[in-house]
Amino acid sequence: MSTASTAPISFGALGTPANLVAVLNDLGITTPTPIQAATLPDSLAGRDVLGRGRTGSGKTFAFALPLVARLELTGRKPRSRAPRALILAPTRELVGQIHEVLKPLAKAAGLTTLTVFGGVGQNPQVQGLRNGVDIVLACPGRLEDLIQQGHCNLGDVEVTVLDEADHMADLGFLPAVRRLLKATPTDGQRLLFSATLDNAIDTLVKQFLHDQVTHQADSAQSPVAKMSHHVLHLNREHRVPVLADLASAPGRTVIFTRTKHGAKALARQLNKNGIPTVDLHGNLSQNARTRNMDAFHSGKATTLVATDVAARGIHVDDVALVVHADPPAEHKAYLHRSGRTARAGAEGTVITLMTDDQVRDVRALTRAAGIKPTTTRLNGSAHPILEELAPGVRSTPGGLVIEAPKQTGGAGKSVGANAQRKRARKSGQTNGQSRRGNPTGGGNSGGGQRPEGARAGSRSGSSRTGAGNGGNGGGNRSRGGQGGGSNRSRGSQGGSTHSAASFSGGRR
Repeated sequence: MSTASTAPISFGALGTPANLVAVLNDLGITTPTPIQAATLPDSLAGRDVLGRGRTGSGKTFAFALPLVARLELTGRKPRSRAPRALILAPTRELVGQIHEVLKPLAKAAGLTTLTVFGGVGQNPQVQGLRNGVDIVLACPGRLEDLIQQGHCNLGDVEVTVLDEADHMADLGFLPAVRRLLKATPTDGQRLLFSATLDNAIDTLVKQFLHDQVTHQADSAQSPVAKMSHHVLHLNREHRVPVLADLASAPGRTVIFTRTKHGAKALARQLNKNGIPTVDLHGNLSQNARTRNMDAFHSGKATTLVATDVAARGIHVDDVALVVHADPPAEHKAYLHRSGRTARAGAEGTVITLMTDDQVRDVRALTRAAGIKPTTTRLNGSAHPILEELAPGVRSTPGGLVIEAPKQTGGAGKSVGANAQRKRARKSGQTNGQSRRGNPTGGGNSGGGQRPEGARAGSRSGSSRTGAGNGGNGGGNRSRGGQGGGSNRSRGSQGGSTHSAASFSGGRR
């Protein structure tokens, strides 16, 4: 195993073709990151590579450059339904991010690309495969569906990339990944990148990589040198005012909640406070996800409130602040969430909000993550530390209107709060008073790809608007059950009645 120390002077010195170096120069990228410097000599030479590097370390270019260079070198034309290269990633957001990095490189080499994922109609993907495409970037589920329908085969794949392999394992995608890798030629080049290497990843490596070279640019548990970590110990009722103060500071802010309902509720609260905010979670339609991310990229929205669906793969330049409104369930999620800031050498600040009942969990979390945060006790919603962590003049230019999330899973159609109340009157029930202990509603995740949700259901104070998407509070990665005795998903419209606890993940 090699460990990178200092980066070479240029990408050209590593063997990157001149036309791709020119693309990098146009993008203002001239110096390789440690993971790029460590892996490119071997991957450009055609060897199988196992690369481990922290989120934000530059892994996408580390595999995109050799993939494009290899396809350009062999110069074959793709056959109908038979791509020449495959990139597998666990989420559609990550597929989209990789595609944005890959497109200028592919264009320079005269290569075509196609994204394949669920949550959208498959016809454009089927047509793209039929026309012949060089590089397919895919989530495992939709790609398997297309293969089973006869729209794609992987027999011509020259290079296979598996990105965020550890996240694939976390989401339960490894059986599908194994089936897909078995369908690629055994003599093809395979590049596997992961932030962590555990037994599940080791099994993949032993089965599918041959005479691989392992490179480690940094430990997944080593915090970024320019990333400062802080814990704010506060009372529950002060969480929303503190978050509003931090988010109203200059610069982009990403705030993480544990549940989909929590992300939606908090985004609405921040917008009500005049902070332009968008949300990102599994209940949004693909069009809504794209629109919200475009608003955040462009600066129309300065704050993104997200579940862990955004913890990996979402790259937005100049995110100055990451806030864990709900501490994540385990340390790997903390590291990947935090990796949205301090990317590629930039500075960043990470803040975790902690209430009295979360002290033990947060201490265990930070210890497992290998960090030693600075803890500050807040006795109210105003404290000098807020100005220190998020400096600058606060501004509240006005909130954005957020689209009500569409249930894209199999729960049935979404029903608004007014319709919900009418049905409750007819059945003689009061909204939110299910004897089972959950709010009414489905709790299925969008596109069948986000196993988020939970067992108990969010209880947002005195809210009587059906404050939940069927059991989206509490647990981690367990599917919410059907509540309220209905077989339809009943999405709440949220509103201003949510209390400060509405994004706390329900009862624990």
